[in-house]
Amino acid sequence: MSDLKKVAIIGRPNVGKSSLFNRLARQRDAITSDMSGTTRDVKKRVVTISGNRDFEILDTGGIDYSSELFSKVAEHALNAAKQADVIIYMVNGKTLPEEEDRELFYKLQQLNKPLALVVNKIDNDKEEERYWEFLEFGAERTFPLSVSHNRYFNDFYTWLEEYIPPREEEEEGGLELEEEIDPFAEMLEEIHFDQEEEEEEDREIKVALIGRVNTGKSSLLNALVGEERTIVSDVAGTTIDPVDESIEHDDYKITFVDTAGIRRRGKILGIEKYALGRTEEMLEKADIALLLIDATVGVTELDERIAGLIEKFKLGSLIVINKWDIREEKSYEQAIEDIRDELKFLHYAPIITVSAKTGQRVQKILDQIVEIYGRYKQRIPTSKLNDVLREAINRHHIPSHHGAVVKIKFATQYETKPPKIALIVNRPNFLHFSYKRYLANYFRSKFDFEGVPLDLEARKRGERTIDE
Repeated sequence: MSDLKKVAIIGRPNVGKSSLFNRLARQRDAITSDMSGTTRDVKKRVVTISGNRDFEILDTGGIDYSSELFSKVAEHALNAAKQADVIIYMVNGKTLPEEEDRELFYKLQQLNKPLALVVNKIDNDKEEERYWEFLEFGAERTFPLSVSHNRYFNDFYTWLEEYIPPREEEEEGGLELEEEIDPFAEMLEEIHFDQEEEEEEDREIKVALIGRVNTGKSSLLNALVGEERTIVSDVAGTTIDPVDESIEHDDYKITFVDTAGIRRRGKILGIEKYALGRTEEMLEKADIALLLIDATVGVTELDERIAGLIEKFKLGSLIVINKWDIREEKSYEQAIEDIRDELKFLHYAPIITVSAKTGQRVQKILDQIVEIYGRYKQRIPTSKLNDVLREAINRHHIPSHHGAVVKIKFATQYETKPPKIALIVNRPNFLHFSYKRYLANYFRSKFDFEGVPLDLEARKRGERTIDE
């Protein structure tokens, strides 16, 4: 163990150093808090990534010269950097780059060691814009991360692997992963070490109501929560700001956001343009979208564009046909067929007909939300996934690519909300999209993914980079 590489996490107070240490160490013995200066000593632990790469991680106190005590902590931190083989310098991505961070980073660069700039607290795609500001540091490697949300770790792990050699005893005789899939599952456990804890606490569902103006979103919200929470009127576009409302249902806290109605692009002016922006912001945080369709109008081109937002943000979805009580004489079968024909890309979304005004079937929406969310966050065991994969391949063999044999070694689910499945392939670029679509449909036939999108990604063994 004395030959292990040392990796030091350096940074100013409260940037997430201890949280990263905990994630790498896969346990929570470093104290994390919002109070600056919580970590004062250099904390060490031997950790493993990728199943067979061991190294010693050093968690240091925040570098802060505001007092005599903190100055000593900073001195210990910089000494740890000098002893380390690899240095991670962390900054807070919620703020713009600060001169003090630049100076400390340049001081670490002078040590001539592998050094990465990690911009933490990039918690969603929109916040990536702030990440670009930190590229001005001129670091050889810069990574956006969200340690608390376990996002964007793939490239970071790949970089670490460049400097952390595998154990020598495991270099001989690779495992046939077609038969033995546990080693890869172990690697996944390392990336998602706190998944079980998160799922236990995962009892809150964020639901977005989206649709054209005057489809009855405010009326539906009032019917769902049982009170006059928003202004309801026949004037299109009454709702401007999204309004949050939470209720308890089946031991879940369901939080609704009543979004502003979306008009055709040519009519989005002033405050309605602002409302559309707020709608997209809310969708970034949502788990499930209720897409409201007016039964008296049917699916319009604008409905299709709005539905595209569900696909864009990869949300669970339920199509709600409102005003069912005052529709023209059209059979249920015909109405469903028309919607399926117009919204083919939401083929997986269940459909429910309701009347927000009379309350017809409105409460069934709550049951649907809970069921869809259960599928949205589900994780399929790797062994079951591969049993179904082998079955699918036996039924319909993988087509070759200009004579080159394409072989899927195994599959594993690497993410939830929505479920994402990696297909480990000898030639990922040669796996035809139509075969991936076939596999996605086959997985859907064997596992319950109703109401949720399903992503399949082909990649080589050991490759973690996902093309978001």
